[in-house]
Amino acid sequence: MTSRLNPYLSFGGDARQALEFYREVFGGTLTLNTYGDFGRPDAPEADRIMHGLLETPSGFALMGADVPPGMEYNPGSSFSVSVSGDDDAELRGYWEKLSAGASVSVPLDKQMWGDVFGMCTDRFGVPWMVNISRPQD
Repeated sequence: MTSRLNPYLSFGGDARQALEFYREVFGGTLTLNTYGDFGRPDAPEADRIMHGLLETPSGFALMGADVPPGMEYNPGSSFSVSVSGDDDAELRGYWEKLSAGASVSVPLDKQMWGDVFGMCTDRFGVPWMVNISRPQD
């Protein structure tokens, strides 16, 4: 997989509806994972979307999720830029540059879904997500 740059939208509890709507608009394949899917089946947010990905026939990739518990949802500022792929060195290089002088909200580290992931807001106020896919066996 090559690296790609995608928009990542945040929602206040209606990510499923929004991403299903975008699938209707753009077509394609929609993958939705809930907080319950990732080990929180009894939590109040178990049915909320932890991560969604719409991949369209035109080559668009749109990602989104419901804001995690404890994080504030601010409509109008509900986006991040996501860079993802499997080239560890390339993506770590992006992270090092993006996170320099940034506010890091999630340090780049292995996550419960198996990938290495981090979140930061760069010195210009742009929120970024970097995801390094785990090696496929």
